[in-house]
Amino acid sequence: MLFCKPMETGRRLQPRQSYFQILFLFTLVFNVTTTHAEERPISLADALSRTMAQNPSLQVFDFRLQGLEGRRLSADQAPAYVAGLEVENVLGSGDLRGADRAEYTLSLSSVIELGSKRQARTGVVNSRYDLVKAEREAKTLELLGEVTQRYVATLALQKKLDLSAQAMALSETTLNTVTQRAKQGAAPEAEVLRAKAALAQSQLAHDALQTEYEKRKVALASLWGETRVDFQRLQGDLFRFEPSERFEVLYQQARESPMIRVYASERRMREAEIRLARSQSESDIRWQLGARRFEESGEAALVAGISVPLFSGSRNRGEVQSAMAARNEVEYRQQSALLKLHSLLFEAFHTRQQNIDAVERLRSTVLPDLTKALELTQKAYERGRYSYVEWTAAQRELLSAREALVEAAATALLNQALIEQLTAQPMTQGHAR
Repeated sequence: MLFCKPMETGRRLQPRQSYFQILFLFTLVFNVTTTHAEERPISLADALSRTMAQNPSLQVFDFRLQGLEGRRLSADQAPAYVAGLEVENVLGSGDLRGADRAEYTLSLSSVIELGSKRQARTGVVNSRYDLVKAEREAKTLELLGEVTQRYVATLALQKKLDLSAQAMALSETTLNTVTQRAKQGAAPEAEVLRAKAALAQSQLAHDALQTEYEKRKVALASLWGETRVDFQRLQGDLFRFEPSERFEVLYQQARESPMIRVYASERRMREAEIRLARSQSESDIRWQLGARRFEESGEAALVAGISVPLFSGSRNRGEVQSAMAARNEVEYRQQSALLKLHSLLFEAFHTRQQNIDAVERLRSTVLPDLTKALELTQKAYERGRYSYVEWTAAQRELLSAREALVEAAATALLNQALIEQLTAQPMTQGHAR
């Protein structure tokens, strides 16, 4: 199995199979490229696996569940027995001096719980246990979505670094060509200076991107608890897209995702708290049974008694009302979350599709046209028909289009990662079935 799950004591988490499909999605979307061993690349599957095994925020759920296991043991206990010893008529004055007329009572007492209090207590703990499991599943999904988004953003920056290296190479070629033409007297010295400045600026831009790239890698590694980066490059293909399910299907999946199931678990917990509060309205019966010895006569007698609190039901109405208000609040918070979910999912769905269309248009039309235009402009410049300004303008247009291609592809994949985080399902039709 690719991902290492933290171990638990007591009851184990059993996430649904569809929940784990999200872990493998981008390992299917990203093509693994061939790299040299010394480059030490990392794949998205590696990043997800490390995060699942080492992220501290996931480990705390183990201890929360262990704590609830202990609370379940306490809640399931019956009322304790109480042993008592009572001594009367001792160390007084007159006839009661000393202990000759003392009375000793040895007793055993406890409480008979009414209203199914014991079941109500364990029901609250069990529902809280289920809520923590749902929160853990939602937190895991949120964390994996964050890993995927950081991975995509870093991979896009890596691609921009490659483009920046190409831009530097193009600037060097331009400087060489302009210098050669200046030696031939076909270009002014000012163009050589401008070409030198352009090369220096492209080197500065490349250095800035390299610094940002290193920071992004550190931020990515921090998600699995590392402060040191042990990889050089990221593996993946930014430009692979597949048709997705219809929005209506995705929204239905999102309504059943762990993030929404948390509200259902919380509602069940609030219902259990209402049952517990109502059970407290039932008066418990306290009983006592014992033996009394009269020291003066040497005789003994049986002692028994019961006691019942009065008006406990009316005194507990506030707790019942408070628990019901908390239950009703969950329903409206869930409705609000669903509205936000619909809006966020709708925006992500259409933003992804728009950027996929942009990638296809850039790759099929814009980049080929600008590449051909740059070739023609360079040839015309070398023949003296076009100016240096026109040639460098053609270069900038092509470089800008290449960057726009990377931006559009990254935006499409970032929104895809968001959609999969919201739905807890692989988005593509081929993987969803």
